[in-house]
Amino acid sequence: MTDTPRESGYRPGYEVAAEQVLELIVRLHLRPGDRMPTENELARRLGTSRTVVREAVKILSALGRVRAQKGRGLYVADDEGMLGTGRWASLFLPADLDHVFTLFEFRRAQEMETSRLAARRASPAELRAIEKAAGVCRHGFETGREDLFDEGDDTFHTTIATASHNIFLQIAVQEARRLQAQSRLIGLRGSMGGHAAKAVEEHDAIYQAIKVGDSEAAAEAAATHVDNTRDDYRRGLQQLLFSSP
Repeated sequence: MTDTPRESGYRPGYEVAAEQVLELIVRLHLRPGDRMPTENELARRLGTSRTVVREAVKILSALGRVRAQKGRGLYVADDEGMLGTGRWASLFLPADLDHVFTLFEFRRAQEMETSRLAARRASPAELRAIEKAAGVCRHGFETGREDLFDEGDDTFHTTIATASHNIFLQIAVQEARRLQAQSRLIGLRGSMGGHAAKAVEEHDAIYQAIKVGDSEAAAEAAATHVDNTRDDYRRGLQQLLFSSP
C-alpha cells in the first residue's frame, strides 16, 4: 500500500543532466584526475543537447566535481570537491574498527533516507534499474560469482541513491561505499557465503517497498539490510581474529 504519492514535477534539463554525468563517472570507474568524455560525447550518451551538457558541467564545476581545462577537456576533480570528500578519505582509517562501525552507522542513515526518497521519486526506468541490479546480485550469489555479487550490490545501492533525486545523498553514498571498500581490501570482510543469502532477499524487500511507493517500509528494509551486513562483518572479523592458525 502506498503511504504517499510519488513526487513528480518539472526538473530543469541541466539538473537532470548533472545527475546523469555523476552516474556516468561512477559507471566508467573514473577516479579524481581522470579525463572525462567530451561535451559532445556526453550529449550523445545522455541523449540531450550540448547546451544542456554545458550548463550541467558549469554546475558540477561549481560544486567541485568536475574540472574544465581550456583546450584540454573535462576531468574528474581531484580536490576535496563536494562535501569535502577528500577530507573524509584523509580522516578514515580502514583498519580502525571504531571507524569501520561508525561508517556503518552513517551508511544506515544514508540508506534509510535514499530508500525513503526513492519510494517517492523513482521513475519507471529507475525502478527497472534497481530491479536489474538486485537480479545481478542474486545471480552472483547463486552461481558463486563473488565479483558479480559485489557488482550487483554496489549498483543496487548507488541506483537507489540516484532514484532519490538528491545529488548530495548520491555523492555521500558513493563516498561512504568507497571508504568501506578500503577496509575490504585489507582483508576485513565477511565471506560472500555469510550474509549474502539474506542480502539478496533484503534487496528484494527494499525494491518491493520502493516499487509500491511505501517510503517507510523501504526505509525500514534498508535499515535491516545495513544492520545485518554490519553484524555479518563483525562475525567475519571475529572468525578472522580468533580462528586457530
